[in-house]
Amino acid sequence: MNIRLQQVVPIPLKDTLANRRSDIWNSDVVFTKGDRVKIKAPSGTGKTTLIHILYKMRHDYSGELFYDQSSLRTINADTLSNYRQQTISIILQDMRLFGNLTARENIELKRVMYKPIYDDKMVDTMAARLGITHILNQSAATCSYGEQQRIAIIRSLMQPFEWLMMDEPFSHLDEANTAKAAELINEECKKRNAGFILTDLDEDSNLEYSRKLTL
Repeated sequence: MNIRLQQVVPIPLKDTLANRRSDIWNSDVVFTKGDRVKIKAPSGTGKTTLIHILYKMRHDYSGELFYDQSSLRTINADTLSNYRQQTISIILQDMRLFGNLTARENIELKRVMYKPIYDDKMVDTMAARLGITHILNQSAATCSYGEQQRIAIIRSLMQPFEWLMMDEPFSHLDEANTAKAAELINEECKKRNAGFILTDLDEDSNLEYSRKLTL
């Protein structure tokens, strides 16, 4: 699936962005299947807003956004649900874990509810790689932000996807844990021939990018 933005501008940021050059806002841009895109932006220019718009969590924008030839303004709930189950996975900056559930239960919700691509042993394998085996049976609310971020990363990899959307996915991780998480994401994207769109504040070499853009 290709993703196309056509002169998209978030309405709340319209005045702020009026005199600012952007590779994304108020531009025509296409993300082609398999693209590995880094979008760098300072605070306040809409990183989280962009990810929310791309995932159809926000609708307050001018312009048009398409999944292939389908406008996000007109696709119905069933079609959107299918995209989110089979085509697009997401790592949100605020993670949105269920605090009353354990780390494992948060991950299992996505692994079991969507079309399973891994058995439950893969949860343990990925948790071991990211160093969170010891908190799998702990409630998410009692985990540190860094642990929660790694839970959210593993959860996102439990479903099928052609695109992985990530909003500052390593913001609570130190350098060593960032390297481990990035390696896992790289492997999973290559395995599926999937692309990703990542927003962040700074330059980095954590992942293998095919394009770098400025918001």
